[in-house]
Amino acid sequence: MVTYKNLDRCSSFDSLKKIQAIKLSEKLSAQRIASFWIRHAAAMSYCYAFAPVDDQIIEKLQALTDEQELVEKYRLLVEGEIMNTGEKRMVLHHMARGRLGKTVRWEGQDMEAFYSQEKQRFYEFARKVRDGSIRSSVGTPFAQVVQIGIGGSDLGPRAACIALSRWAVSHKRARLAPWFISNVDPDDADSVLSHIDLSESLFVLVSKSGTTQETLANETLVRERLRASGLNPDLHMVAVTSKTSPLAGNPHYLDSFYIDDFIGGRYSTSSAVGGVIISLAYGPETFEEFLQGAHEADKLAFEPSLRHNPVLMDAMIGVYERNVLGWPCTAILPYAEPLSRFPAHLQQLDMESNGKSVSRTGEPLSYSTGPVVFGEPGTNGQHSFYQLLHQGTDIVPLQFIGFLQNQISPDMHSEGSTSRQKLLANLVAQMLAFAIGKSDSDPNKMFPGNRPSTLIIGDELGPRQLGALFSHFENKVMFQGFAWNVNSFDQEGVQLGKVLAKKALGAISKGESTFDARLDALISAALHTSLKAQMQPDTAGKE
Repeated sequence: MVTYKNLDRCSSFDSLKKIQAIKLSEKLSAQRIASFWIRHAAAMSYCYAFAPVDDQIIEKLQALTDEQELVEKYRLLVEGEIMNTGEKRMVLHHMARGRLGKTVRWEGQDMEAFYSQEKQRFYEFARKVRDGSIRSSVGTPFAQVVQIGIGGSDLGPRAACIALSRWAVSHKRARLAPWFISNVDPDDADSVLSHIDLSESLFVLVSKSGTTQETLANETLVRERLRASGLNPDLHMVAVTSKTSPLAGNPHYLDSFYIDDFIGGRYSTSSAVGGVIISLAYGPETFEEFLQGAHEADKLAFEPSLRHNPVLMDAMIGVYERNVLGWPCTAILPYAEPLSRFPAHLQQLDMESNGKSVSRTGEPLSYSTGPVVFGEPGTNGQHSFYQLLHQGTDIVPLQFIGFLQNQISPDMHSEGSTSRQKLLANLVAQMLAFAIGKSDSDPNKMFPGNRPSTLIIGDELGPRQLGALFSHFENKVMFQGFAWNVNSFDQEGVQLGKVLAKKALGAISKGESTFDARLDALISAALHTSLKAQMQPDTAGKE
C-alpha cells in the first residue's frame, strides 16, 4: 500500500529545504557539463548540468522521490488504480501506446484490446482515404483533413501535426494537408474554410461527450458551408467520441472512432484524438512510430534512480525550483521551428493538470503547485521575452529542446556557417549566457547569471522523437502531481465559466440581453445570481 501525503509532511522535504542553494556559475565545469547527462528514449539525451542542483541536492531529491513513492504510484496508475480521485476514474493514456503492466479491465473489457481495436479501425479508414477508396460526396479524393475540437482535442494534435509536417514531406508520407478549427469565434472557422477546397475536405469532429458547445457550434457552421457548396456534409465528416455520446454510431458521419473517460483531453494525442488526423495526413505508420517513441519513454520512467531517469530528474528539479527556490514560472524554448505550437500544448498540459490548491482529498495546500508555463521557438524568443529572462527581477527556469539535423531541404550557407549551425550556436550560447552572466561597469549591460536551464537534444525530430517528447512532459506533470499530492487528471477550474456562459446564452435567447451596453453589465451579473452562490455542476460534459 502506498501512502498519499502532502509535500510539507515529508521529512525529506524538510531536509531539502535546509540545504543552501548553489551558485550555478561557480559550479559549472567541463567535467560537470560532460557528466550531467541521462540517456533518453528515441536516441535523445537529457542534460541537467545547468540546473540549480549538485550531488547533495540530488541526494535529497532522491530521498523525496522515494518517500513519496513516485515510481510505485506510476505503476499503480498504469495498472488501473483510480488516480483521478475527483471523477473516480482510472487514467489510461499510457495504455493507448502500449501496456506497461498487468491487464486492465473495465466492465469486462480488456482496455488494451479496446484501444488497439480502435486504432486498427482508424488505420484502415485512413488507408482507404489515402488510396482514394473513400472519396468525397462528389467523387473527388480527399486532399485536406480539418479537425474540429477545442482544448486537448486541438492543442496536442495541432502541435504534433505541425511538428511532423515537413518531416512527412521529406519522407514522402504527406498525403492530406491538416487544418484545425477550435475557437468558437466564427472568424477562426471562416479563415480555415476560405483557404481550402470544400469538395476535397474531410472533417474530424472531436468531442468525448458529444455536447461540447464550441465544437458543435463550429460543426454547424461547417455543415452549412458544405451544403451551400452543394455538398453532402454526412459524406465529409467523421467523429471521434465516446460510445455513450450522441455522436456514437450516428448516420450523419462516415464513421465514429471511440475514446473513453479514462483518457483526459490534454493527454489524448496518443488516442484516436490525435491518431485519426495524423494517420490521415501522414499515414498510420507515422502515428505508429509516434506511439513507439512514447512507449519507449514511458518504460524509461519506471527507473527508480534519478540519475538514470530523465523525466523523473526533470520533474524533481522542477519541484525543487518551485517549492524551495520559490520560482513560479518555467519557459519552454524549442530551438526547432516545427515545435512552434508545442509550448502551447505544454501550457495546457501542465497548468490544467497541476494548477490546483487542494490535495487529492480536497484538503487546502500550504505550498505552491504547478508553475506558469510559456514559451516560443528560438531564435525568435531571443528577440522577444529573453530580455526579461536575462535581466529581469525574477528567475525563470528554462527548458531547451534542440536537434542536430534539419527535417527537410539542404541547409543554407552564409558567413561561413550553415543555418542549422547558427541555430545550435545560439542555443548553446543562450544556455551559457543565462548561467554565467556578465559583469560590466555599466549596470545596464550587466547580466546577473545563475539563471538555470535543462536541455533535451536529439539528432532529428521525427515521429519517434516527438512521441518521446509528449511522453516526457506528460510523465513530468504526473510525477510532480504525485509529489504535490494533487489530482493531475481533472479540471474543475474550467467548469464554472461554462455554467455562467450557459446562463448568459439563455438570457440572450429569451431577449433578456442585447449583449451590448457594454455587455449588459456583464449580463446583469450572470442573471441576478449572487456571484458567491454555489454553482450547480456542469452537465454539458467535458471535451
